[in-house]
Amino acid sequence: MVRSMVENLTVGVSEGFKKELEIQGVGYRASMQGKTLKLQLGYSHDVNFETPDGVTITAPKQTEIVIEGIDQQVVGQVAANIREWRKPEPYKGKGIRYKGEVVFRKEGKKK
Repeated sequence: MVRSMVENLTVGVSEGFKKELEIQGVGYRASMQGKTLKLQLGYSHDVNFETPDGVTITAPKQTEIVIEGIDQQVVGQVAANIREWRKPEPYKGKGIRYKGEVVFRKEGKKK
């Protein structure tokens, strides 16, 4: 464990860690305003997420969020906190998911 922690420290300083999120759903979008991530997720209000220290958040497209930093734990926790606002739901697949994540889709009610 000590070896992997030291390796994570060196990788974090030399390359950095990155998590990518995708937003799927009609009207769901993200944009950066200064250090605040503004999310429109189908609520009656916009969700404002303040960027913590040591982490940079960018939104290259309206449906993508990229989180980068040198501390793997903080980067993962910030990604999880953003994803918590709208987890992908199993019927239509709408929500915030990690890039490449496969969401198990359920069949709807039958008549």
